Amino acid sequence: LFHRGRRVASHVRKYGLHQPVTNPAHRSPAHQKYLEWTPERLNRWAETVGTATKELFSQIMASKRHIEQASRSCLGIVRLQPEYGPERIEAAAVRALAVGAMSYKSIRAILQHNLDQIPIAPCPVPSLGNHVNVRGPSYYAAREVASC
Repeated sequence: LFHRGRRVASHVRKYGLHQPVTNPAHRSPAHQKYLEWTPERLNRWAETVGTATKELFSQIMASKRHIEQASRSCLGIVRLQPEYGPERIEAAAVRALAVGAMSYKSIRAILQHNLDQIPIAPCPVPSLGNHVNVRGPSYYAAREVASC
């Protein structure tokens, strides 16, 4: 890294695709503080909230390519607790897991729109009704036997 023609920092080159090279000393003080929230610490915090929150954090951690991206998403959820409380965070995590919305933005939206306070209804299975073009399992079972 150069500033006005003078080298102020350098990193060892990594040969490979998408290999981050970061020196923690080169981070801003805010980012250095953020590094104190390790995945283990985030998981311990999630356990204090509830099982759904812990599962949500586990799925977020598994879904991201870089652990720092996952930690950032989880830390955003941690920062929601003072405003919404642990009970609502846990309820939002239950809803997020039910609909497959594993992100900080999804949890925030669930909380902002009070969706965590609405019971989760099972999705109705549409009925095709009785129609001449609808064949039941017996049609296919008869075909398998006939083809043998």
